[in-house]
Amino acid sequence: MKDLFSKKFSPMLLSEIYKPFTNKEYIYELKYDGIRALIYASPKKFLILSRNQQDLTFLFPELKEIQNIVCEKVIFDGEIVSFKDDKPNFLELQKRLHLRKKLKIREMASSYPVVFVCFDVLYEKKSLVNKSLMERKKVLDKYKNTSFFFKTGIFDDGIRLFQKVKRIGLEGIVAKRKDSLYEINERTSNWIKIKNLQREEFYILGYSYHDNTPFVSLYLGEKKENKFYFVGKVSVSKKKILLVLEKMSKRKKSCFQDFYDQNVIYLSPKYCALIEFLERGSSGKLRHPVFLKLVDFD
Repeated sequence: MKDLFSKKFSPMLLSEIYKPFTNKEYIYELKYDGIRALIYASPKKFLILSRNQQDLTFLFPELKEIQNIVCEKVIFDGEIVSFKDDKPNFLELQKRLHLRKKLKIREMASSYPVVFVCFDVLYEKKSLVNKSLMERKKVLDKYKNTSFFFKTGIFDDGIRLFQKVKRIGLEGIVAKRKDSLYEINERTSNWIKIKNLQREEFYILGYSYHDNTPFVSLYLGEKKENKFYFVGKVSVSKKKILLVLEKMSKRKKSCFQDFYDQNVIYLSPKYCALIEFLERGSSGKLRHPVFLKLVDFD
């Protein structure tokens, strides 16, 4: 195999479960809401790659400071995170993702700097992927935290950590087997994410679909002062819901105060949908919504 430091690859990805647990064979870490990235750093090289092997180096010039903490070739694995009010804030990070002009990138790097939250090291003079997680953690411990680089904390009680995450309102936790090797380009059950998801009911006020796809898009709204406002859409299997939707009362005009699309079939408010989602953005839209079930409120 080509020397790992000269190779582009995708990081080890996580499985997901929905209930926290505690097991002495695992360590537990906070899950940060950011951009997964690998950083290749040496005195002569600095490169940031996304999980899809896209070069992000130009977008986050402030992270080049990490080059100062290494004396040899190193590959770090972690998350690029933007903090607001001492919490990770993906909406702030999104402001950086679509910038292309160098001057604006430098301005944002100075005004709204990101941090690289590091949880693994895959290379230090040689590949470490065949060493256990705890052996790699010992190597990572040698690197000091800085303004732009800090290492995740390790916890031994997943249930207590998840309870704390829910109180604070963070994204979730990650459970990792202590003896896990690093499986590049793979999704593994040795690392498990448990998200702190929210649930809420929203009105189904429209839907759309194409004949050649198996899904229907539901257009969701919430009611404020007897008016309906758009909060986003969610995909559902046609088999699961289309028959119910076709029996509902149709409208020529949208119920939404703030949304109209001529391709949407609009509905009178008869059903709500129970939706699971990560958070709501600054505009009130749902992030990562998942349909759970219909709720009839008539």
